[in-house]
Amino acid sequence: MSLALKTVILILLAAVSCNSPAAENIAIVGLFKDKAIITIDGKRRVLKSGETSPEGVTLVSASSKEAVLEVDGLRKTYTLDTRIGAYFEGPPPGVTVTVAPDSYGMYHVNGSINGFQVDFVIDTGATLVSMNRNHAKRIGLNYKLDGIESASHTASGIAKIYLVQLDKVRVGDIELRDVAGAVHDDDFPAVVLLGNSFLNKINVRREGRILQLEKK
Repeated sequence: MSLALKTVILILLAAVSCNSPAAENIAIVGLFKDKAIITIDGKRRVLKSGETSPEGVTLVSASSKEAVLEVDGLRKTYTLDTRIGAYFEGPPPGVTVTVAPDSYGMYHVNGSINGFQVDFVIDTGATLVSMNRNHAKRIGLNYKLDGIESASHTASGIAKIYLVQLDKVRVGDIELRDVAGAVHDDDFPAVVLLGNSFLNKINVRREGRILQLEKK
């Protein structure tokens, strides 16, 4: 084989390699400031902003709500729910969501209630998925009409709440239906609390400071 023919073959092989997709299945399983946990073709990768995985996936930037990935030269923004690839047909059993604490030790995780995006704080001390009246109005809950008036003991005293049933509560690929919730008829709590009415229906385990939420 002549040197010229070998050179042509090598160029063609390089072109085929460059045009091949870096990865076929990508799942966003954990989002933090300047870091993301991504499953790529079944392999879990922890990437910092600017890093590229062995499969060629680059994490451009990340926050607790979204990540910007560059795949095959294309940049797109993805949330925790996002899976990329033609072969994904639905959330597998035992799917996990990884959550790291912020600088204050709070565990924030992006999710949704009845299809409306919510920034949760995981709170094992909260009995129910709890929110204030402004959160409820944004989600579209008619809590005074559909809920049951009750009371909650807080650090500030007894507060009026309304017990409601949430059709769907989702965190990552973990979605539960008919989850008990509470709406405080004031501005407390400032964030939506992911309480035990959700957490008790999944597996929650701690690995160091990292929380793993796993669908049963």
